[in-house]
Amino acid sequence: MEIGSITEFLKDKNVLVIGATGFLAKIFIEKILRVQSNVKKLYLLLRAKDAESATRRLHNEILGKELFRLLKENVGAKFNFFVSEKLTLVPGDISYEDFNLKDSILRQELYNELDVIVNLAATTNFDERYDVALGLNTFGVKHVLSFAKNCTKLKVLVHVSTAYVCGERGGVIVEDPHKMGVSLNGVQGLNIVEEKKIVENKLKQLQQDGATEEEIKISMKDLGMERANEYGWPNTYVFTKAMGEMLVETLKEDMPVVILRPTIVTSTYKEPFPGWVEGVRTIDSLIVAYGKGKLTCFLADLKKVFDVIPADMVVNAILAAMVGHASNNEACDEMIYHVGSSMANPVKYHDLRDYGFRYFSAKPCLDKEGNAIRVGKVTVLESMASFQRYLFIRYLVPLKGLELANLAFCHYFEGTYVDINRKISIVKRLVQLYRPYLFFSGIFDDINREKLHMAAKQGGAEMDLYYFDPKIIDWEDYFMNVHFPGIVKYVFK
Repeated sequence: MEIGSITEFLKDKNVLVIGATGFLAKIFIEKILRVQSNVKKLYLLLRAKDAESATRRLHNEILGKELFRLLKENVGAKFNFFVSEKLTLVPGDISYEDFNLKDSILRQELYNELDVIVNLAATTNFDERYDVALGLNTFGVKHVLSFAKNCTKLKVLVHVSTAYVCGERGGVIVEDPHKMGVSLNGVQGLNIVEEKKIVENKLKQLQQDGATEEEIKISMKDLGMERANEYGWPNTYVFTKAMGEMLVETLKEDMPVVILRPTIVTSTYKEPFPGWVEGVRTIDSLIVAYGKGKLTCFLADLKKVFDVIPADMVVNAILAAMVGHASNNEACDEMIYHVGSSMANPVKYHDLRDYGFRYFSAKPCLDKEGNAIRVGKVTVLESMASFQRYLFIRYLVPLKGLELANLAFCHYFEGTYVDINRKISIVKRLVQLYRPYLFFSGIFDDINREKLHMAAKQGGAEMDLYYFDPKIIDWEDYFMNVHFPGIVKYVFK
């Protein structure tokens, strides 16, 4: 593989970004517009019913974010004209064939002009409704592949997945679907078409029974977790993403496809500025709960590695892989890249606990009254049994007593009771969702990513702009001076 100038490759290219309002997609869009103003077009597929609602989403959910601050400063007064020239909105929905595009002229333009498609669309909720997750994360991939086959100039399709399609397996996890059970033929009894029928039949039955919208939502969430667990995945998200990869494998034919599997994505390391993050992302749920004083105990193996990677490094890896594979037309088999840190530069849960205690002790968050929230070292329990015992003795028994006292004293302790009960609910929910990852023993082999990095470096790619080597990260500095401050600034409410 040969990778020359990534910036030069982007010149005069037409790129379709699917899932354009997502966290990584926004960083991807900003990066290209900032480093290569001569990109021809970025087509942004937005879930919207028409051009007007798509335009609203563009300004509210993409360009209106602080992420674009540096680009706006660089371009100045011409910013609105610049983005109107470079960005073309595509109102649509990948849950449908042809993305449900109503504009036939725009559809044909995409077929004729696209050089690259980058699929970043996904619902990342661990316990998403099964019908929604299956439509986006699984059959959405099928629709992307079908659309791409009509694009006459297409050089490469980049599909962004997740490293955790591996399920809960341990050991070294390689960048090969045939060696890790993600192959369609490697999961006995799983039939993706049947999964869709199961969802359709369940929805039909619920509607016939007169279920409310809330009841349907809960039922669909439960169904997703049940189906995921039955086939060996811990949650609906990774199960439906794994099935999406299976469809890539079986439907891609001779199309040049690249699959990127990021691990846990965190705030930007450096560009466009350090620490930008949006929403509560995976491990950040714990950080937010801890900083707000709502997390005093948790379940984890402190010796385990937790695999995190800054978002801008993921975007740079996408760009490098895109260029590398678009420049090598003979490489039609998909190449899989793990983009993470557990192999090259591991960080462990005991490091996270230490960094969190030091940071929030020195710079405590404030409660609603403006008082500093004091944090202590989290009590860490290393098994589910010990967690259940701790919860029962420390909280549930006293809570029962408080409940009785609250009733006896005319709800005098109502506020305290509600507060403690809420904290217990938060801890139990976090444990349920993140237990598979807090005890995850896998290490993601990233030899393909390493080869990609070497090819870019040797080929003269601008590695100061397109850095994606996790070995350059000083984790203590990153968490203490970049990520935690970013979380406090952009996520804490």
